[in-house]
Amino acid sequence: MLEELHKRFGNLIYTEDENVSLEEAVVKLLKEKEFTVTTAESCTGGRLSGRIMNVPGASEVYNEGYITYSDAAKRKLLGVKKETLDKYGAVSAETAWEMAEGAAEKASASAALSVTGIAGPGGGSEEKPVGLVYIGCYVNGHIRVEEFRFTGNRDKNRDYAVVRALTLLREELLRADF
Repeated sequence: MLEELHKRFGNLIYTEDENVSLEEAVVKLLKEKEFTVTTAESCTGGRLSGRIMNVPGASEVYNEGYITYSDAAKRKLLGVKKETLDKYGAVSAETAWEMAEGAAEKASASAALSVTGIAGPGGGSEEKPVGLVYIGCYVNGHIRVEEFRFTGNRDKNRDYAVVRALTLLREELLRADF
């Protein structure tokens, strides 16, 4: 049965041990590659960094992170351009890109995750509804940004974003040829 699951799902399977969490698998992979990671969070407000720091030994790969809830903080701490925020808004692929790139640069990290979105219950619009989240992933100069549209409440949307961010980092670490 395990062989068939691996054949069907391949690298989507991060462990066969039910006692190993996604964040533990990611931290292990970072250690194996001798990478460091940082986070730049908006709508998740520290949940992502918290999940990583819950892993024993995470201090070997995680040195610092940024919670940049306001546009001013995104500009000041991560170097997100005012023009980007004015043209595309804080909740955009472009902002997630600049957040990930800026965080990696500021922290001198080989990997970075950024999360910006509208967790809810308010703040959404027709163009940018509640549950819209952009996640950026920087790995050694390569950046990938994904858009998600979650349909949960505020708490669930934030949790979904954290899981998707960790999954995206894992995918990029496995895909990258270092």
